[in-house]
Amino acid sequence: MRRYGKHTDEDDIRQRPNPKGNRPRTSIRPKHEDAAEGMVLTVDRGRLTCLVDGRTVMAMKARELGRKAAVVGDRVELVGDMTGRKDTLARIVRIGKRSSVLRRTADDDDPYERVVVANADQLAIVTALADPEPRPRLIDRCLVAAFDGGLEPLLVLTKSDLAPPETLLELYGALDIPYVVTSREDLYDGDAADRVREYIDGRITAFVGHSGVGKTTLVNALVPEDRRRSTGRVNAVTGRGRHTTTSALALPLADEGGWVIDTPGVRSFGLHHVDPSRVIQAFPDLVPGTESCPRACSHDERDCALDEWVAQGNADPARLYSLRRLLATRERREGD
Repeated sequence: MRRYGKHTDEDDIRQRPNPKGNRPRTSIRPKHEDAAEGMVLTVDRGRLTCLVDGRTVMAMKARELGRKAAVVGDRVELVGDMTGRKDTLARIVRIGKRSSVLRRTADDDDPYERVVVANADQLAIVTALADPEPRPRLIDRCLVAAFDGGLEPLLVLTKSDLAPPETLLELYGALDIPYVVTSREDLYDGDAADRVREYIDGRITAFVGHSGVGKTTLVNALVPEDRRRSTGRVNAVTGRGRHTTTSALALPLADEGGWVIDTPGVRSFGLHHVDPSRVIQAFPDLVPGTESCPRACSHDERDCALDEWVAQGNADPARLYSLRRLLATRERREGD
């Protein structure tokens, strides 16, 4: 051990370098006035494929963005090499304000919130009428996520040749949700795609659904020039489909200017992030009746003013039933 006397020269003293102090710290960030605007098409292991001036550009997130992550549908600003050539890489330096977000958690007890899609206009909830059997609770959860995130819902019911749609549609009649009913034959002869296009032309639509319901088959029919991987079969024992889409991907609709965003098949849709008080905003005809509710009313309790307000004829009782069924989804598993 080196020892120093009383009259040690300063130059003799060893100083440990501060690993965090080697670089000057500043709150000033680059302005990047020359940044180009783009849209995130897909994300894969930290690399983001973006559309910039009609070219697909591979990019990564700039360090200055911190933990803020870009997702499919985000409007971003990029700098660097944007030629789109092989082995080139740009940097995303800004993420634009989002007009809507589709979020989910792994389950209702998981506090980690994941943004799946940004800036979509509507959410197409694809479900089969049979093979596999429809799961109303999962549909309810997707509806809550849509209402909470600012997306308009659209029901797409497939395989009507195996089971009639009336029973399932009756559950959602009071919600006034637009819907499209298709059969397996429709999916392959183009009729299903034509019917769905009436609702998605000129809009950004995210497609979500349980595995095996025909979601990716429908997306392939809507955007045949950008076909995704072939679809999987439904397991005869479990009634579950095999995941064939592993990452969200935005695909342009020909001529109409709209976009289709195909998302991975889901088996659960956690709503830990959803504040139940926001679900009522999806029922504007019921909102006036909440003015007399007690503070922090859950709208599903004995003192809720909505019961009397609806009984007086101010709204359809079916609407109140639908609201409470959606509110209860956070307390149930999808398969219940």
